Amino acid sequence: MDRIEQGMEKYEQLFGKGEPASYSTDPEFQNILSRFIFGEVFFQGKLDDKMRELITIVVLTTNQTLPQLKAHVNAALNIGLTPVEIKEAVYQCAPYIGFPKTLNAINEVNEVFNAHNIALPIERQKTVDEDTQLSKGLAIQVEIFGDVITKMRENAPANQRHIQDYLSAFCFGDFYTRNGLDLKTRELLTLCIVSSLGGAEGQVKAHVQGNLNVGNEKETLITAITHCLPYMGFPRTLNTLACINEINP
Repeated sequence: MDRIEQGMEKYEQLFGKGEPASYSTDPEFQNILSRFIFGEVFFQGKLDDKMRELITIVVLTTNQTLPQLKAHVNAALNIGLTPVEIKEAVYQCAPYIGFPKTLNAINEVNEVFNAHNIALPIERQKTVDEDTQLSKGLAIQVEIFGDVITKMRENAPANQRHIQDYLSAFCFGDFYTRNGLDLKTRELLTLCIVSSLGGAEGQVKAHVQGNLNVGNEKETLITAITHCLPYMGFPRTLNTLACINEINP
């Protein structure tokens, strides 16, 4: 099967029958897009379509490309992702892109859910409370990154220790401890999020190592970043590939 036929079949699987509106105005551009994304990139590596759509959702959320996000939330439902999995992927973006952009994405997701008669709010996924948020978050942080976390916290200047507490309690305690997505998935999505930001190569390298530590192999990271390429462009993709190769030659 060539990439044209593959692209048409994959597009229909994700979005249903019919053509994008841009075919009537920019058919050549749409053909390039469809054949590259749906005829080639979707078939590179061994990630399944559910993981690919979760990756797409977090990259579109990070980049705030909200019309496309809405389309891919529909696609995610079409291929069997649950409302919980979709929401958790978007929530995972918050520590890296901030609350306002995450809320923008949540609004788009909720519009799609309403159109599908999915009841809101969805099921509770929280596993920590005020007494365990920090301790459980720190435990997961150490599981991902190792003893470097203890040293980082010990070496933080007194007037900056609150940032380390926020990182452990908020980023890892409030989000990584949630049900709905497993640790390997959350860490892979986080790599895609920080890669999409651009200019965050220090954090990209840390999360490359974190992914390797939790069992995501180098080929999985390369496939995930390849899947990000059509949505974040070559510069950020190449920067992340350089980070992957530096951490794991």
